[in-house]
Amino acid sequence: MSGPTVLLADDHAAIRAGLRIILEGQGIVVVGEAADGDVAVRNAAAMRPDVVLMDLRMPGRDGVSATREIVERGLSEVLVLTSFDEDELVFGAIRAGAAGFLLKTADAATLTQAVRSVAAGDGVLDPRVTRRALAAVAHSAPAAPARRREHPELTSREREVLDGIAQGWSNAQLAERLSISVPTVKTHVSSVLAKLGARSRAHAAALTRHPQP
Repeated sequence: MSGPTVLLADDHAAIRAGLRIILEGQGIVVVGEAADGDVAVRNAAAMRPDVVLMDLRMPGRDGVSATREIVERGLSEVLVLTSFDEDELVFGAIRAGAAGFLLKTADAATLTQAVRSVAAGDGVLDPRVTRRALAAVAHSAPAAPARRREHPELTSREREVLDGIAQGWSNAQLAERLSISVPTVKTHVSSVLAKLGARSRAHAAALTRHPQP
């Protein structure tokens, strides 16, 4: 069985070449490349990859804007590769609907598993990325109560699912820990995202800590 398909969006040709070697060596099909956001959107529309591996800083249109259009048009899932100095861009990508976030220093095994997880419908939240991005949001947001929002619109089961999402659990991990099936988990996740108005699991995790006004 063939692996998931991926579009590489990064303005550095050497980085794209390295990513291609890593992914294709693990059975993942790289269907195309893009050196800026506009090309990433066009190629995503033409190729419909399972995952766009997205850099955030590119000349012309940046990765956040490209992510927003790709997600809104339902062209692909987006997995962001970020560095330690991009916290503000990361939260922009969370709000734009990116399904996952990894540091550019992630090893080959972590990168490959992240692509497969996002292609399968799971979110990927590198704890180091998520923690820093949420801290950046807390610093820039208006003062708010320290406690987490209780989300009364959610059922008790949905709150359990949301807690798991915030901890970065996959659908399989949620199913095991809550003793329910993976399809049931997916149904609950979809309901949680709809009720919170969240674009992705990462966005939902952010809203548990810093709900938008």
